[in-house]
Amino acid sequence: MENFLQQLLNGLSLGGIYALIALGYTMVYGVLKLINFAHGDLFTIGAYVGFTLLVSVGITDSVDPMAALIIMGATVMLFVATLGVGLERAAYRPLRHSPRLSAVVSALGASIFFQNAVMLIYGARFHVYPQGLFTKSTLSLFGLYLPLVKVFVLMVSLVVMTLLYFFIQKTLTGAAIRAVAIDHNAARLVGINVDKVVTIVFVVGPALGGLAGLMVGLLYGQITFTMGWLYGLKAFTAAILGGIGNIPGAMLGGIILGIIESMASAYLSIAWKDAVTFVVLILILTIRPTGILGERIAEKV
Repeated sequence: MENFLQQLLNGLSLGGIYALIALGYTMVYGVLKLINFAHGDLFTIGAYVGFTLLVSVGITDSVDPMAALIIMGATVMLFVATLGVGLERAAYRPLRHSPRLSAVVSALGASIFFQNAVMLIYGARFHVYPQGLFTKSTLSLFGLYLPLVKVFVLMVSLVVMTLLYFFIQKTLTGAAIRAVAIDHNAARLVGINVDKVVTIVFVVGPALGGLAGLMVGLLYGQITFTMGWLYGLKAFTAAILGGIGNIPGAMLGGIILGIIESMASAYLSIAWKDAVTFVVLILILTIRPTGILGERIAEKV
């Protein structure tokens, strides 16, 4: 039982990361019906910006660890959100009325550009996060000794996802995003600025991806310029698993995927964890193609 609970915590912390990345995919798809293939590379950039703040800027030398984490999180999210807005303006907005394949090719090109830019700036080798922020601290809970970094990642993921859910469901801006996701033309008729809404989506989605990249660096300690491909693919799987275009579905899909991967690593083999993940995806698409919660589609009268 102790091992099971330990693996459950591992799965929840990993699932929280997958969910944050998946939210970026599902928000862009919900509004533009576009798969942002560059999203995984924005996640990678977030990890490298956090690494730069720790190693080159030495942010932990001037402030206490908690303040350093807050500053790092805010800086990473702001930087990656700015890149997200620039990506939308340069690669997607000029092609908004073009055939959908044009935007897909543009997204793939942006992904290649970002990945190679990171490689040229930081080099092709692995980079390791300094471990001084958490110093292998543990939290005792019901007889279990839980690594503090995993608890921190899980709590941050849950708080951010909760805030995003209430932002989408309870605010006027969130209502505008939901309206644009249903019908661009109808949203314009009621006075919604569609371009502004798309910009907001490309602020929020990449910011969450960048935060996830920072948390991967803190959790696992090792980053590489190609990591966005695998994490992006897993997060995209999570979005499909929960229901692409559905924000609660992306959250649920990420958590489920993280737990499945963690349990497969512990009870089967770490070599099979990726295979098990995609077997589950195939089963879900076969049984319920719209995902667990399904894509929310408004009924047009």
